[in-house]
Amino acid sequence: MTASAPPQAPTRPHDEQQYLDLIRTVLDTGAPRPDRTGTGTLSFFAPPNLRFSLADDTLPLLTTKRTFLRGIVEELLWFVQGCTDSTQLSAKGIKIWDGNGSKEFLEKRGLGHRRAGDLGPVYGFQWRHFGASYEDCDAEYTGKGVDQLQECIRKIKHDPTDRRIILSAWNPAGASFPLAHVLTRVLTSTAQIYHRWHSRPAT
Repeated sequence: MTASAPPQAPTRPHDEQQYLDLIRTVLDTGAPRPDRTGTGTLSFFAPPNLRFSLADDTLPLLTTKRTFLRGIVEELLWFVQGCTDSTQLSAKGIKIWDGNGSKEFLEKRGLGHRRAGDLGPVYGFQWRHFGASYEDCDAEYTGKGVDQLQECIRKIKHDPTDRRIILSAWNPAGASFPLAHVLTRVLTSTAQIYHRWHSRPAT
């Protein structure tokens, strides 16, 4: 008598498959729309949420296109520092913000009084100095505004059941362009931290 193989547990699709399925949905059903860049977009409102686990030291990094990991890490650290000067990233070979900080771009946005590289109150400023009056990227902002990031960390550690562990970057006044990933919310349980991230455009 031959022993039968044990039943296989159903395999969970790779996390990236959610992204690929969403791209297919947008390509198949998205509505063409003009946009400010003249490129055009396919619009699909309120797509399904994508869920990723960061357990076991995993990182939900796309593999179906080239991803600049060093740039991602450096940019995040730049946000955390509260920096709004794109030349600091550019000096490290990370040019992703150069276009938005160029003198030509700033002048077109009515912000020609700013020096090249001064992006205005973008992510880092909103995270670390929300509500403070923005002067320029060279000013000292220590102790000014609300340090949302520090407050989120404090609540996660000392008041984990708080339902207001929120990090908001949406404050369109003075930024050189509308920000994309605008809201993060954290919910904690006994053993896990859940994080929800909302992006204005899903590019």
